[in-house]
Amino acid sequence: MTETAAPVAPDTTSPATSVTAATSQAALDALLCDILPRQGRWSDEAYLWLTDHGHRRVEFTDGRIEELPVPTSTHQAVLLFLYRLLHDYLRPRGGVATVSGLRMRIREGKFREPDVLMLRDRSDPRYQDRYWLGADLVAEVVIPDDPDRDLVEKRADYAEAGIPEYWIVDPRDKMITVLALEGETYVEHGTYQRGGKATSPLLDGFAADVSAVFDAPESGA
Repeated sequence: MTETAAPVAPDTTSPATSVTAATSQAALDALLCDILPRQGRWSDEAYLWLTDHGHRRVEFTDGRIEELPVPTSTHQAVLLFLYRLLHDYLRPRGGVATVSGLRMRIREGKFREPDVLMLRDRSDPRYQDRYWLGADLVAEVVIPDDPDRDLVEKRADYAEAGIPEYWIVDPRDKMITVLALEGETYVEHGTYQRGGKATSPLLDGFAADVSAVFDAPESGA
């Protein structure tokens, strides 16, 4: 009987394998460039398809996509702490909170991925499986490399979407700013620092201890 040799795993450390892998990646990149729309020509459905099949955080505005920075441990600890506070408040009241990765439609041609978003009523028609059509409250943890994105651009975006309340959580100065929508623009409900508690004009009795929010990374919360 002739013995069949066992398959040999490829030597991924060899120069030839490296060249082949690089060539394959270059070919894939070239193929994607041919298939995917160019900037300025993306549609809502093309954007949704991309984010349905990928793991990167990508937002979309009027034909253009924008990849978001990879979050840091501090960023994640802060947003998850705030999410848990909202979740614990909302669950017995029939509401729902979730975190970044879920898309929210601002309007046709514009989608965002807030760090935290919530609805007071899970039966709200804006609650959808693929993406939400709005929210009652959104929160963003400020990205130090591009603070204007959260402080200015998204403030305008969420006002445009008619989101009643927007929390800006800024790790740089350990401050939480709560904004309430009046008409088409946000006004400041309050600015809160360590030692204080950020309150919500929308959620009766809800408050977030500012020190606890920003101590979350150190505590591992």
